[in-house]
Amino acid sequence: MDFQEKLLTLRKANGMTQEQLAEKLDVSRQSVSKWESGQAVPELERIVQLSAVFDVTTDYLLKPSEINDLQVKTEMLEKQQQIMLKKEQKQQQFFSCVMYSVIVYLVSFAIFLAEHYFFFELDILVTPSIIFAEFLLSTSIVIFICVKHLRKS
Repeated sequence: MDFQEKLLTLRKANGMTQEQLAEKLDVSRQSVSKWESGQAVPELERIVQLSAVFDVTTDYLLKPSEINDLQVKTEMLEKQQQIMLKKEQKQQQFFSCVMYSVIVYLVSFAIFLAEHYFFFELDILVTPSIIFAEFLLSTSIVIFICVKHLRKS
């Protein structure tokens, strides 16, 4: 596989258009088209930028190889799969924190109702400062649980 074939394969495997790649490299779309068709070769600076954009070595880009499209696409799919897995784990962590929050606030509300009922029987008024203090305590518990959960994973 030559440079132009590798460039075309890498660009398509990353789901980029010639225009998007040109923007990243600060060149014209026509330059990218010429590189992919073999009509021109990019400057050394652009080759270094290409290696960074596609996360490959300059050796890989420049040296002819027997690697086929399927292998490159498989590697790209594996990278995309890892990215999706990380994203899914973050979503799961966020969902867990939300659920912990809901549970803590429901328990706090239940305690408030029990206090209100108990203090109402004793003719003691539940003041807004008590309610606010309970809310702050519940919030600090939620923060503690979420931070501990995020550190564990």
